[in-house]
Amino acid sequence: MEGIGGDTASAASPVSQWGHDAWRLYQYYLDKTTPHAVYRWIGTLVIVAIYCLRVFYVQGFYIISYGLGIYLLNLLIGFLSPLVDPEIEVADGPLLPTKGSDEFKPFIRRLPEFKFWYSMTKAFCIAFVMTFFSVFDVPVFWPILLCYWIVLFVLTMRRQIAHMIKYRYIPFNIGKQKYGGKKPSSSGGGSRGD
Repeated sequence: MEGIGGDTASAASPVSQWGHDAWRLYQYYLDKTTPHAVYRWIGTLVIVAIYCLRVFYVQGFYIISYGLGIYLLNLLIGFLSPLVDPEIEVADGPLLPTKGSDEFKPFIRRLPEFKFWYSMTKAFCIAFVMTFFSVFDVPVFWPILLCYWIVLFVLTMRRQIAHMIKYRYIPFNIGKQKYGGKKPSSSGGGSRGD
Protein backbone atom coordinates (compact mmCIF):
# COMPACT_ATOMS: atom_id res chain seq x y z
CA MET A 1 0.00 0.00 0.00
CA GLU A 2 2.82 2.38 0.76
CA GLY A 3 4.34 1.80 -2.69
CA ILE A 4 1.14 2.91 -4.42
CA GLY A 5 1.04 6.22 -2.54
CA GLY A 6 4.71 6.79 -3.25
CA ASP A 7 4.25 6.17 -6.99
CA THR A 8 1.44 8.73 -7.33
CA ALA A 9 3.47 11.31 -5.44
CA SER A 10 6.47 10.80 -7.71
CA ALA A 11 4.23 10.86 -10.83
CA ALA A 12 2.67 14.16 -9.77
CA SER A 13 6.01 15.69 -8.96
CA PRO A 14 7.27 16.14 -12.58
CA VAL A 15 3.92 17.65 -13.61
CA SER A 16 3.90 20.09 -10.72
CA GLN A 17 7.57 20.86 -11.35
CA TRP A 18 6.82 21.58 -15.01
CA GLY A 19 3.91 23.84 -13.99
CA HIS A 20 6.13 25.64 -11.50
CA ASP A 21 8.87 26.12 -14.11
CA ALA A 22 6.34 27.40 -16.66
CA TRP A 23 4.97 29.87 -14.11
CA ARG A 24 8.48 31.09 -13.25
CA LEU A 25 9.28 31.60 -16.95
CA TYR A 26 6.01 33.51 -17.43
CA GLN A 27 6.76 35.67 -14.38
CA TYR A 28 10.31 36.29 -15.64
CA TYR A 29 9.08 37.68 -18.96
CA LEU A 30 6.31 39.62 -17.26
CA ASP A 31 8.88 41.25 -14.98
CA LYS A 32 11.08 42.11 -17.98
CA THR A 33 8.17 44.06 -19.53
CA THR A 34 7.74 46.31 -16.49
CA PRO A 35 9.99 49.21 -17.58
CA HIS A 36 8.71 49.17 -21.19
CA ALA A 37 5.32 50.85 -20.69
CA VAL A 38 4.93 52.11 -24.27
CA TYR A 39 5.59 48.70 -25.81
CA ARG A 40 3.27 47.02 -23.30
CA TRP A 41 0.42 49.37 -24.21
CA ILE A 42 1.09 48.94 -27.94
CA GLY A 43 0.82 45.17 -27.45
CA THR A 44 -2.43 45.63 -25.56
CA LEU A 45 -3.82 47.83 -28.33
CA VAL A 46 -3.01 45.05 -30.81
CA ILE A 47 -4.91 42.56 -28.60
CA VAL A 48 -7.84 45.01 -28.36
CA ALA A 49 -7.89 45.38 -32.15
CA ILE A 50 -7.85 41.60 -32.62
CA TYR A 51 -10.73 41.23 -30.14
CA CYS A 52 -12.76 43.97 -31.87
CA LEU A 53 -12.17 42.40 -35.27
CA ARG A 54 -13.27 39.02 -33.89
CA VAL A 55 -16.51 40.44 -32.45
CA PHE A 56 -17.17 42.38 -35.66
CA TYR A 57 -16.46 39.35 -37.85
CA VAL A 58 -18.64 36.97 -35.80
CA GLN A 59 -21.39 39.58 -35.28
CA GLY A 60 -22.04 38.30 -31.78
CA PHE A 61 -20.80 38.01 -28.22
CA TYR A 62 -22.10 41.47 -27.37
CA ILE A 63 -22.87 40.47 -23.79
CA ILE A 64 -19.20 39.49 -23.38
CA SER A 65 -18.18 42.89 -24.73
CA TYR A 66 -20.60 44.64 -22.38
CA GLY A 67 -19.23 42.75 -19.37
CA LEU A 68 -15.71 43.56 -20.54
CA GLY A 69 -16.65 47.24 -20.80
CA ILE A 70 -18.04 47.28 -17.26
CA TYR A 71 -14.87 45.59 -15.97
CA LEU A 72 -12.66 48.10 -17.81
CA LEU A 73 -14.69 50.98 -16.37
CA ASN A 74 -14.10 49.56 -12.89
CA LEU A 75 -10.36 49.32 -13.60
CA LEU A 76 -10.30 52.90 -14.89
CA ILE A 77 -11.95 54.18 -11.71
CA GLY A 78 -9.29 52.40 -9.65
CA PHE A 79 -6.57 53.86 -11.86
CA LEU A 80 -7.88 57.42 -11.47
CA SER A 81 -8.58 57.21 -7.73
CA PRO A 82 -6.10 57.96 -4.95
CA LEU A 83 -4.92 55.14 -2.72
CA VAL A 84 -6.45 56.78 0.32
CA ASP A 85 -9.78 58.41 -0.50
CA PRO A 86 -10.17 61.60 1.58
CA GLU A 87 -13.97 61.19 1.56
CA ILE A 88 -13.97 57.72 3.07
CA GLU A 89 -10.95 57.57 5.36
CA VAL A 90 -10.57 60.37 7.86
CA ALA A 91 -6.91 60.92 8.68
CA ASP A 92 -5.06 63.22 11.07
CA GLY A 93 -4.56 65.84 8.42
CA PRO A 94 -5.28 66.38 4.74
CA LEU A 95 -3.67 63.70 2.60
CA LEU A 96 -3.90 65.60 -0.66
CA PRO A 97 -2.74 69.22 -0.81
CA THR A 98 -5.70 71.60 -0.66
CA LYS A 99 -3.82 74.91 -0.99
CA GLY A 100 -0.87 76.06 -3.03
CA SER A 101 1.17 76.47 0.14
CA ASP A 102 0.60 72.88 1.28
CA GLU A 103 3.41 70.39 1.12
CA PHE A 104 3.60 68.45 -2.13
CA LYS A 105 2.44 64.89 -1.76
CA PRO A 106 2.71 62.64 -4.80
CA PHE A 107 -0.43 61.08 -6.17
CA ILE A 108 -0.50 57.39 -5.34
CA ARG A 109 -3.05 55.40 -7.30
CA ARG A 110 -5.35 52.79 -5.86
CA LEU A 111 -4.56 50.67 -8.94
CA PRO A 112 -0.98 51.13 -10.23
CA GLU A 113 -0.34 51.47 -13.96
CA PHE A 114 1.26 48.04 -14.31
CA LYS A 115 -1.64 46.26 -12.60
CA PHE A 116 -4.09 48.32 -14.68
CA TRP A 117 -2.32 47.24 -17.87
CA TYR A 118 -2.01 43.62 -16.76
CA SER A 119 -5.67 43.31 -15.70
CA MET A 120 -6.86 44.98 -18.90
CA THR A 121 -4.74 42.75 -21.13
CA LYS A 122 -5.77 39.62 -19.26
CA ALA A 123 -9.44 40.63 -19.52
CA PHE A 124 -9.21 41.07 -23.29
CA CYS A 125 -7.44 37.71 -23.66
CA ILE A 126 -10.09 35.93 -21.59
CA ALA A 127 -12.89 37.65 -23.52
CA PHE A 128 -11.22 36.66 -26.80
CA VAL A 129 -11.08 33.01 -25.74
CA MET A 130 -14.74 33.18 -24.68
CA THR A 131 -15.73 34.18 -28.23
CA PHE A 132 -14.86 30.66 -29.39
CA PHE A 133 -17.62 29.08 -27.26
CA SER A 134 -21.16 29.51 -28.50
CA VAL A 135 -22.61 29.17 -25.00
CA PHE A 136 -21.45 32.75 -24.32
CA ASP A 137 -23.16 34.14 -27.42
CA VAL A 138 -26.38 35.31 -25.75
CA PRO A 139 -28.67 37.04 -28.25
CA VAL A 140 -29.17 40.65 -27.15
CA PHE A 141 -30.03 43.93 -28.84
CA TRP A 142 -26.57 45.47 -28.72
CA PRO A 143 -27.54 49.15 -29.24
CA ILE A 144 -29.35 49.12 -25.88
CA LEU A 145 -26.24 47.72 -24.15
CA LEU A 146 -24.05 50.30 -25.87
CA CYS A 147 -26.32 53.19 -24.86
CA TYR A 148 -26.51 51.94 -21.29
CA TRP A 149 -22.74 51.60 -21.09
CA ILE A 150 -22.22 55.13 -22.47
CA VAL A 151 -24.65 56.56 -19.89
CA LEU A 152 -22.90 54.61 -17.14
CA PHE A 153 -19.49 55.83 -18.34
CA VAL A 154 -20.58 59.49 -18.49
CA LEU A 155 -22.18 59.41 -15.03
CA THR A 156 -19.21 57.64 -13.48
CA MET A 157 -16.64 59.94 -15.06
CA ARG A 158 -18.65 63.02 -14.07
CA ARG A 159 -18.62 61.85 -10.47
CA GLN A 160 -14.89 61.04 -10.65
CA ILE A 161 -14.03 64.44 -12.16
CA ALA A 162 -16.11 66.18 -9.49
CA HIS A 163 -14.12 64.23 -6.87
CA MET A 164 -10.84 65.32 -8.50
CA ILE A 165 -11.93 68.96 -8.49
CA LYS A 166 -13.19 68.83 -4.89
CA TYR A 167 -9.95 67.36 -3.51
CA ARG A 168 -7.67 69.05 -6.06
CA TYR A 169 -5.67 66.18 -7.42
CA ILE A 170 -4.57 65.24 -10.91
CA PRO A 171 -4.06 61.50 -11.48
CA PHE A 172 -1.60 62.03 -14.32
CA ASN A 173 2.06 62.93 -14.06
CA ILE A 174 2.56 65.76 -16.52
CA GLY A 175 6.27 66.07 -15.82
CA LYS A 176 8.47 68.05 -13.52
CA GLN A 177 6.91 71.30 -12.44
CA LYS A 178 8.80 74.42 -13.48
CA TYR A 179 8.69 77.57 -11.46
CA GLY A 180 9.30 81.06 -12.86
CA GLY A 181 11.45 82.34 -9.93
CA LYS A 182 14.42 84.62 -10.55
CA LYS A 183 15.85 84.58 -14.02
CA PRO A 184 19.63 84.48 -14.35
CA SER A 185 21.19 87.73 -15.44
CA SER A 186 22.56 87.86 -18.95
CA SER A 187 25.74 89.66 -17.87
CA GLY A 188 26.99 86.70 -15.81
CA GLY A 189 29.91 84.87 -17.39
CA GLY A 190 28.70 81.30 -17.39
CA SER A 191 31.24 78.51 -17.56
CA ARG A 192 29.03 76.31 -19.72
CA GLY A 193 30.04 75.66 -23.26
CA ASP A 194 26.75 76.33 -25.10
